[in-house]
Amino acid sequence: MKRISITLPVILLSMILCQRAKAQDYRFAAGVRLSNSSPTLSSAISAKYFATDKTAIEALVAWGNRFGLGGLIEIHNKFNTPGLSWFYGGGVYVGFQDGDTYFGPTGIAGLDYKFTNAPVNLSLDWKPELDILPKINFVADAFALTIRFALK
Repeated sequence: MKRISITLPVILLSMILCQRAKAQDYRFAAGVRLSNSSPTLSSAISAKYFATDKTAIEALVAWGNRFGLGGLIEIHNKFNTPGLSWFYGGGVYVGFQDGDTYFGPTGIAGLDYKFTNAPVNLSLDWKPELDILPKINFVADAFALTIRFALK
């Protein structure tokens, strides 16, 4: 009886964890964000980690007009097409250019696709930024394509 009481919870926990793993298309992905726009987080190295089935944390290290660092929390919602989801979220960034420090909130909305038979993730997004420092400035021209290598 003691053996059954230990084995049964282990089997149930394994089944739950396996179901959770199947519910998402990938757990972690890293790659490059390509943009010709002017915000702090335009072209960047991108790393995205799913903390839950729907919630992802994305970190960005940007170059271009400014060197910048940013973090976003994103909520993903699936379409009926396998591997395709839409997402929205927000975060903050800090950037540096010509002795000035740029800081502010950023939003994000876009589409995310993970190829079913390849470890490739594509994301197309709009990520406007609101500079609070060194002066208030809204940057709306923030479209980008991100290509990532996805790990389970």
